[in-house]
Amino acid sequence: MTLTTTDNLAIARRYLEALENGAEGGTLAEFFTKDAVQEEFPNRLSPIGAHRDLKALLDAARKGKKTLRAQKYDVLNSIVDGDSVALEVFWSGYLAVPVDTLPADSQMRAHLSIWLEFRDGKISVQHNYDCFDPWWV
Repeated sequence: MTLTTTDNLAIARRYLEALENGAEGGTLAEFFTKDAVQEEFPNRLSPIGAHRDLKALLDAARKGKKTLRAQKYDVLNSIVDGDSVALEVFWSGYLAVPVDTLPADSQMRAHLSIWLEFRDGKISVQHNYDCFDPWWV
């Protein structure tokens, strides 16, 4: 089966919806190739960034689910080029637990650039550029 660029964009959007709905484990793994890697570039919550294989990516999603009681991904722009999808996203999340100086129930917001590479309808590479709005408490 040959996937189109439209298919890859639809899968990318379903992936973000799954994250919003708290997907983890096997449900989340279905979006990725077995050898998938994620590169999170340095940001306020991850000052040195992170390089994750599929297991680490799924572990991070599980931990994130314990940190956030809700999150929303609003896609502002998307660009598709062959097997690559670039998304400009406004993210917001409500904390279940305190993070840094923010108490539980605070809202965090970030402007994200998420670059995905697909292989056979699954994400093989994910690059995250997360720019968090400032917070003070």
